[in-house]
Amino acid sequence: MKTQRQGRRAEQEALAFLQARGLHLIESNYRCRAGEIDLVMADGETLVFVEVRMRINRRFGGAAASVTPAKQRRLCAAARHYLLIRGEPEGPMRFDVVALEGGSTPHWIPNAFDAPVD
Repeated sequence: MKTQRQGRRAEQEALAFLQARGLHLIESNYRCRAGEIDLVMADGETLVFVEVRMRINRRFGGAAASVTPAKQRRLCAAARHYLLIRGEPEGPMRFDVVALEGGSTPHWIPNAFDAPVD
């Protein structure tokens, strides 16, 4: 439960951080069989799928490094499901990562990775 509370707090911090930079929340915690998308946001005309990662320290590579290729594939599968259910966007899409480490300022990585081709 403590981990879930920390995760929710990290997502709220990331959301506030991104909203302060002009992004608008569309949906949070979109879940499907393929996986979960922490935040779905709009950056102007761009649909943004945001993965929020939190680590207490960088001992095992840090928060951003924890978005492995396997995690990227799950995020992409969840995004495909989201688009199937909600419809294709009119504009471009991207995958961002917000990394939170040990109480420091969030590290935002826009366009953190490309969707893998299956």
